[in-house]
Amino acid sequence: MKTAVVLYNLGGPCCMQGVKPFLFNLFNDAAIISAPNPIRLMLAKFISWHRDSKASDIYKQIGGGSPILPETYAQATALQNELGAGYKVFTYMRYSYPFIHDVLDEIELYKPQRIILLPLYPQYSTTTTESSIKEWQEEVLKRGINIPTKSILSYEDHPDFVQAYTNLLAKTYNEAEKFGKPVVLFSAHGIPLNRVTGGDPYKKHVNASVNSIAQKLGILDLEYKVCYQSKIGPLKWLEPSTEDLIHKYSKENRVIIVLPVSFVSEHSETLVELDIQYKELATSLGAKAYFRVPTVSVHPLYIDCLKSLVMED
Repeated sequence: MKTAVVLYNLGGPCCMQGVKPFLFNLFNDAAIISAPNPIRLMLAKFISWHRDSKASDIYKQIGGGSPILPETYAQATALQNELGAGYKVFTYMRYSYPFIHDVLDEIELYKPQRIILLPLYPQYSTTTTESSIKEWQEEVLKRGINIPTKSILSYEDHPDFVQAYTNLLAKTYNEAEKFGKPVVLFSAHGIPLNRVTGGDPYKKHVNASVNSIAQKLGILDLEYKVCYQSKIGPLKWLEPSTEDLIHKYSKENRVIIVLPVSFVSEHSETLVELDIQYKELATSLGAKAYFRVPTVSVHPLYIDCLKSLVMED
């Protein structure tokens, strides 16, 4: 059966000129700011204008744009090679190019018999997976596309995803142990607490990922914590924050390992927030050593995970 597989992610600005439009698209999403229009539209304009300079400074530190699109293309190519004939892998970004209309143009030319939507979010959230699926459904309805579609919702404890991160953590842990007993901080992107109290399963999914990786690692006295990063705005977000735990363990002169458990590709939250800002913070506060586990990216086991999700019926 001729199948279109759509890998989708948040997106990011490809260049400095794309920073403000990316921010506007992000904050104009009702899944991010739930206020009705025209209030949400005005807020998105204000926030994107207000945060443009700060965000631009962040992207300047990683070459003037986000690497998330080339990383996603690499993942799509790796998955395509594994799936072979009968499948074609497409890429869709929620808040930057390629937008939904771009990928649907390509899919209509391909004329598949079915579509599989595959998130590059291992853990489900209304702010990420649900938002993208909703946009997809609205655009498909508008175009009158009637192709059988399967949506994969999450894979927070998929054995191959867990093993990929376990292998990466084991390698980093062995290096870190040379400096003393490490504490592992499993850092996930934060979301507002009211989303979780309102039924969003994200926190449960993050915990499931962390517990599976920690168990698979097999270190009996492993010391680890779940934490959340990238808070924006005045609302109360999931806690503890990654920054607060780095404060705590740095002042205790600990060896710190950070694993970005909700991220599958490198972008500003890993390359700047974790690798630069938090590392500088840890060093300044007296951490004995600071390590960051790389994302699963095109790790063969992660690609195997994606392949098995596609092949499941």
